[in-house]
Amino acid sequence: MTPEDALQKYFGMPSFREPQRSIIQSVLDQKDTLVVMPTGGGKSLCFQLPALLLPGVTLVVSPLIALMKDQVDALKARGLPAGLLNSSLSLDEQREVLDAIRERKLKLVYVAPERFRSKAFLNALPKDAISLMAIDEAHCLSQWGHDFRPDYMRLGEARKAIGNPPCVALTATATPDVQSDIMQTLEMREPAEFVAGFARENLSFRVRSSATENDKLDAIEKLVKEHKTGIIYCATRKSVDNVAHKIECIAGSIIRYHGGLSDRERSEAQDVFMSRKANVVVATNAFGMGIDRSDIRFVCHYEMPGSVEAYYQEGGRAGRDGQPSVCEMLFSYADKRVQDFFIEGANPGKALIAAVFDQLCAQSDENHEVHLPVDQLVERMEDKVNPMAVSTALSILGRHKWIERYDIPGQRMKGTRILQLGKSGRDLPLDGPALAEKAARDEARLKSVINFAYAKTCRQKWILDYFGERNSKNCGRCDGCQNRKQHSARALSGDENTIVRKALSGVARMSNKRPNEPWGAGFGKRKIIQCLLGSQAAPILDAGLDRLTTYGLLKCEGSVYVDALFTALEDGGLVQTVMEGNYPLLTLTELGGEVMSGRAQVELELPDRTAGAISTQSKSRSKNGNPADATKSPELYEKLSALRAQMAAQSGKPAYTIFPNFVLVELANQQPKTTAEALAIKGIGPAKMKSVLPAFLEVVKAHNE
Repeated sequence: MTPEDALQKYFGMPSFREPQRSIIQSVLDQKDTLVVMPTGGGKSLCFQLPALLLPGVTLVVSPLIALMKDQVDALKARGLPAGLLNSSLSLDEQREVLDAIRERKLKLVYVAPERFRSKAFLNALPKDAISLMAIDEAHCLSQWGHDFRPDYMRLGEARKAIGNPPCVALTATATPDVQSDIMQTLEMREPAEFVAGFARENLSFRVRSSATENDKLDAIEKLVKEHKTGIIYCATRKSVDNVAHKIECIAGSIIRYHGGLSDRERSEAQDVFMSRKANVVVATNAFGMGIDRSDIRFVCHYEMPGSVEAYYQEGGRAGRDGQPSVCEMLFSYADKRVQDFFIEGANPGKALIAAVFDQLCAQSDENHEVHLPVDQLVERMEDKVNPMAVSTALSILGRHKWIERYDIPGQRMKGTRILQLGKSGRDLPLDGPALAEKAARDEARLKSVINFAYAKTCRQKWILDYFGERNSKNCGRCDGCQNRKQHSARALSGDENTIVRKALSGVARMSNKRPNEPWGAGFGKRKIIQCLLGSQAAPILDAGLDRLTTYGLLKCEGSVYVDALFTALEDGGLVQTVMEGNYPLLTLTELGGEVMSGRAQVELELPDRTAGAISTQSKSRSKNGNPADATKSPELYEKLSALRAQMAAQSGKPAYTIFPNFVLVELANQQPKTTAEALAIKGIGPAKMKSVLPAFLEVVKAHNE
């Protein structure tokens, strides 16, 4: 039977999508194969169809029991011989499945990755009956991936133990580094690689600056009213409950889903959503793997996710029926601290892992066992620690077989057995550099999310570049493309072209560019503008920026014009904000570098220049000085100014109508902790207290933390 015949007979489809046919042929030719295709791209067919044509059984490694059951039920409904092996089966049922494999009565058997911990299970598998090993969600086996799962790391060894059958690894999101890690861990032999189709032609990606909770709730209300069916992702359980409570009045029946619910509650919530009895689910990232409801019209991230991979995978759950759908991130820089907490929790470091081991040894009984909940273990640590980091440390110790974690009958907590007796934490051969490298990669992924949020270019093109799919075209649907269409860009006059090149030179002069590397970023937008205007602020002079050749280059243009000029440069894709450390910094884009050097010309929506306005601005500055020059905390002032710019862009009003400069100076100097303290500042009244002040207080709080 040809693949085309099998497609029609078993799945009722007339033809393959690209590149399914080539992938299936590679698998049938018994080549190791790596497949990276977007959510909804038809990855499952790439191993299900070959499994029906190969002589033996295909083992499918899948991370979720519920997902396995759904896929096996769907295959059985088509009359196809499929089964599963996981902890939900009794020992007798597991033996029946193993016998069916041995007798070749099944063609597909779904297996949970934790099954491969057991040597008895590996020995029981009839190796001569296995034709193919298919690994779904393969990014989970890379510790550099966004959803690393330790049980997946065993799959390379497990593959050897079952006779090294051909292997196909499939995932929706994997950067080039993760792809390399997958192939290396599985020891793939000259694998065929298929990395294609990242672009989703029906999805519109948007980032909405949302400084306050009210901004976010307003945005969600618009999404629900316009699109009806969708998923709202929140970073924490607390956010899930808060958002669900506040939007029930507009969305009707709301499904909540997070790790704090019991297995039964999560299963019921998922069933209600999948059966279309409710159209909006508010969830943490625990929800979604294997969700194939086709009519999801929007996916909203209430807080920024921890990686671009997670954002694209979760956003890809919208529009699986090919109809136009929206993926929107509600961006507030203050939300970064939640992801910072998660990164700290996922990367305990060598010293903390050793300290956790020592504490376990100190608390163990005569059988070298510890019956202690994680929260009590945290309380017994000498220093204050992130509870998540302690849980991660326990997982790492268990993975290296220095401890063993086991279930205690009748209790929700786990017990711990010390396996490395007579040793202290400092004796454990922990790979400190590898731990530090993982933490650095996690931080880099979060930085990429923030860079994506600040970008003014095509959202989908940015994402495709991130995944290594270069030279893609602008999508024409995202907010970056739509904003560019709305702007009345025009050709520049000779004087305007000179001003633009001066401004870009100011950015370049203050960058950290190295030879043969892309443009770096050295300073925030506010400081670059101050330098171009010839500011006498202490931070400018103390840093020696007044000695740069670009210092004061745009002094005669005035601050109002230069602020608007830089907005136009961002909208035109000549400069972009990127994250370096904890600060948003400005850098040239590749196009900006070309324009600065005179090798390219662009059309921009530049503000108007008038001699009267320039004269007035100059007099005002010479008489009163720049209010920003008086701040004692220029870093905080820059953050407050960036927030004000976000609000201004969102409302379409001038920045000074939100707060004038002198109010930002006082906020930066006094750093009020409460509304009452802030109201003592001149220029902050009852109206501002309700509308915009809370967001500024959040920035002050985050800065101090």
